[in-house]
Amino acid sequence: MSTITYVKGLPTPSIEMNSLGFTSFEMFLTDFSLHFKQATIKAIDIILSSKNFEKVKSKVNTQLQKEFNLSKRQVNGVITLALSKVDSADECRKNHIKQLEGKLKSALIWIKNSEKKLKDSQKFYANKNWLQSKTGCKFPFCCDLKSGRSNWHSLKFQIHHKKRYVYQLDQKIAHLKTARLQVKVSSNEVFIVGSSDESFGNQVCQYDGSKLLFRVPYCLEAKYGKYVETEIGSFDRNINRLPTQGAKTWHFYRKNNRWVVAVQFTPKPIETVSRPIQYGAIGIDINPDSIGWAYVDYSGNLKEFGTIPLQSGLGKNFNSQQLVNASIELATLATKYACPVICEKLDFCKKKESLRENGKKYARMLSNFAYSKLYQFLESILSNRGITLYKKNPAYTSIIGLVKYSKMYGLGSDVAAALVIARRGMDLSERLPASVSAYLEVNSRKHVWSGWSKLNKITKNAAIIKSRHDYFSVPNWGMVVKDIVEQVSVKTERRAASKST
Repeated sequence: MSTITYVKGLPTPSIEMNSLGFTSFEMFLTDFSLHFKQATIKAIDIILSSKNFEKVKSKVNTQLQKEFNLSKRQVNGVITLALSKVDSADECRKNHIKQLEGKLKSALIWIKNSEKKLKDSQKFYANKNWLQSKTGCKFPFCCDLKSGRSNWHSLKFQIHHKKRYVYQLDQKIAHLKTARLQVKVSSNEVFIVGSSDESFGNQVCQYDGSKLLFRVPYCLEAKYGKYVETEIGSFDRNINRLPTQGAKTWHFYRKNNRWVVAVQFTPKPIETVSRPIQYGAIGIDINPDSIGWAYVDYSGNLKEFGTIPLQSGLGKNFNSQQLVNASIELATLATKYACPVICEKLDFCKKKESLRENGKKYARMLSNFAYSKLYQFLESILSNRGITLYKKNPAYTSIIGLVKYSKMYGLGSDVAAALVIARRGMDLSERLPASVSAYLEVNSRKHVWSGWSKLNKITKNAAIIKSRHDYFSVPNWGMVVKDIVEQVSVKTERRAASKST
């Protein structure tokens, strides 16, 4: 079962304050964190130098106990924190290398396409009869009146700098693959691992719901005694899932010049509110400016829908607050209909790798889109209220919603996609209209998405479709597909005839 972490600022009761303006517990944490840091650095060095740390883990534990004069339980926290930091650093490096490789691939594709565009344009103007051409040049030669430079010169300049950028990426990737792993260790941090077979879930930190009793390490007993006690109060939550029994892992760290206490635990089970997905579901489609939702019944029919607006360009705290409010609104809807929530399983890594080759507006929009944070809030809030969250493949949800349901129900593109996601979560199929599949020659043995893939390519090149609003004006998709298919077949026949002659 997954764990939950509750976090709060460490209280500073006036009765515990000393002449310096700090509590005795804060003074203790500051002193203990210095020893804890040195022990963590030593553990990380051993982990990085050893080939199989699990075999020597017990010996390292004993070594750290003697060297830093700590108890076994406290050294367990040191080793656990060191292992987590090494794993995090290793994963971050792998993700960084993967992202750089994606950027390198995107840049190479851009260079290839740009050089081909330039070559084709030069070939076009080398033809003596280029003025009589019916198609024209895809990248025509023209000059800027202010600078006096041509667009060809500008493109060559961009290709030159892009090649320099590719060289830098190559060097970075080669260095990251061979360099020693760098692990950051905080100066003010204490981590104590708990266990379910110990009193209060932790032998070193014992919390009774209000007071915290901390076992002082041997190296600081002469200064602070055997135990340090402080009043931290309760973790105020509308739905408190902190159990009295079970393991509790404590993490103390300093943030914004204040000590913070965090407790990690296995939450108490909560009563399930959502019924099985076969009885209906709410689908959501997340966009940078709104969240479209649609509730469907057991038959997959639309019963209720709406949109939750989102404002872009906000600060970190204001943006987090609006995401929390949106998640609470979705939880209220799911509680009202007693059904699960179904969302898309999106990954923006590939899109973010090619931000440099796209426009500034698109890059800014995608960078400000806090998708992962929204899902983090949504999962936490829904799980606290006993609502199940499903993630489904988002393939072709937009085109299906626009073609099948936008005009039928008068829905926007986000709500129509949410309807498709809800139906997909209920394992309901979305087949092409019969008139469309007949002209596309869809193979019935293939997956239904193969037909939607063909239709998606056609709509991107169709002259009648210039924006999403144009989908409402299409009276019959079969006729649109028929015209485009016939035009493609005529062009193919002409090319074949010209080659044969």
